[in-house]
Amino acid sequence: MKSIQHRLSLGLIGVLLVVGLLLAQTSLWLFDLGLRRYFEVGLRNEAESILVSIARGPQGLLLDPQRLAPSYVRPLSGHYYRVDAADQVWRSRSLWDHELVKPDQPGLQTALGKGPKGQKLLVLRGDYRRFGQPLSITVAEDYSPLLSSFRRMQYAGLGLGLASLLLVLFLQRLTVRNALRPLEQVRQQIAQLQDGQRGQLDAQVPQELEPLVAQINHLLSHTNDTLTRSRHALGNLGHALKTPLAVLISLAGRSELEAYPELQATLREQLAQINQRLARELARARLSGEVLPGAQFDCATELPGLFSTLALIHPRDLQLSWQAAPGLRLPWDREDLLEVLGNLLDNACKWAASTVQLQISVMGGSFQLWVDDDGPGIEPSNRTAVLERGTRLDEQVAGHGLGLGVVRDIVEAWGGSLQLQDSPLGGLRVAIELRRSAGGQRNPAQG
Repeated sequence: MKSIQHRLSLGLIGVLLVVGLLLAQTSLWLFDLGLRRYFEVGLRNEAESILVSIARGPQGLLLDPQRLAPSYVRPLSGHYYRVDAADQVWRSRSLWDHELVKPDQPGLQTALGKGPKGQKLLVLRGDYRRFGQPLSITVAEDYSPLLSSFRRMQYAGLGLGLASLLLVLFLQRLTVRNALRPLEQVRQQIAQLQDGQRGQLDAQVPQELEPLVAQINHLLSHTNDTLTRSRHALGNLGHALKTPLAVLISLAGRSELEAYPELQATLREQLAQINQRLARELARARLSGEVLPGAQFDCATELPGLFSTLALIHPRDLQLSWQAAPGLRLPWDREDLLEVLGNLLDNACKWAASTVQLQISVMGGSFQLWVDDDGPGIEPSNRTAVLERGTRLDEQVAGHGLGLGVVRDIVEAWGGSLQLQDSPLGGLRVAIELRRSAGGQRNPAQG
């Protein structure tokens, strides 16, 4: 879609061209009409002076050349006449051997006549009576010099019009740019919202943008309230479950169940996992108030704490490492990414022999996340079933499908892809590709 400024420029050019051409043509037409009316008066005076030069002779009417203007005698002077009497025709010597055609109608002729040298002639015919006899006097004047000046004036007007158009376009671009500056400020504030640097847009905006900004702020407030209520509800649910869970853990340790050691072990194991998951969700609920809407995942800030937590959860001798470009930030929700990486890394730590690695890189327009371990891995024939089953971490211990349902749902919601591959370490590689949004994401690498 074309920019607003581009559309306004095209619209302004079209309007100025149409209006300019109409004004120019109208002005030129009026100017030409005025000139013709001016020359009409002169030509009519010339015709009357020729009429006065006609006298009565012994054999009829005579035209006295001594009483005519010298320009009618000088050849090709640009001033010509023709007098049509009842039985004779007089022509000016200035015509030389050219024939001046008598117009069909009296008055100033609309069409220009043709002169001896190809000039454009302004022609006027006047009908008179002299000594009782009808006469038709046709006078003509060279209009070509005025047409040449007229054409030069057109070119000058065209050049001046183009210069004015360029000046108007330049001023229009400056005006539009200044007028659209508040929109750019709003865009920057929205980017800050996405980065978690602010919670709402500034309300001090031009009057035209006030409804938009107010609606966005209302939506942000509503979304934040809904999210807060949801996480508080989760925390409340967790607290409500802690007491029954403690009762169940106590019951699982009673002596009556010692006769059933396998059952007692299974109950303790499952209750321990429920308790661990519950504690984790309660911790996330406590952190929810500290996260601004749209907070992104800063690798350098978040990954050290995540790996420290994993080291505490899995105290055995594991080599945990991560690799990411300095200043790399992932333009997705921090809590969701912690959920994704927490599930994948926790699963890898459970099945790794000695090494777990995380790599995050930017390739083209997408982010690549690789979680590798040196565990037993998964047979290629079983990988599709593991993804389809999507078993949760707190539901089953045996198998690599732990927590993949959560991860898969989040990745698919982002429009990404998740694959299970063979790891260079000998175990399983979980490969995630997340495409960068086209909605104005910033450069992910910000030092």
